[in-house]
Amino acid sequence: MTSSAASSASTITMFGADWCRDCVRTKTQLDGLGIHYTYIDLVTDPAAADVAREITGRTNIPVVVYPDASHQVEPSNADVEAKLRELSLI
Repeated sequence: MTSSAASSASTITMFGADWCRDCVRTKTQLDGLGIHYTYIDLVTDPAAADVAREITGRTNIPVVVYPDASHQVEPSNADVEAKLRELSLI
């Protein structure tokens, strides 16, 4: 990862937009699980799309960046849950 603004050692960062149904679904899942995360709204911060693209090499959202510097693009709820379990966050 090239940007420390994208994720710190203990924070999940999610890049998304409120018009994106997958983003809304992932936010709802994280909120429901009580997971602390930083949400970067690409509508209000369009320059952050470049950061997300640097991380993933893609323009798809949501992008979820985990504390171990791994990331998922357009993850399913099962993918997110599996990663959170792997990191012992749930």
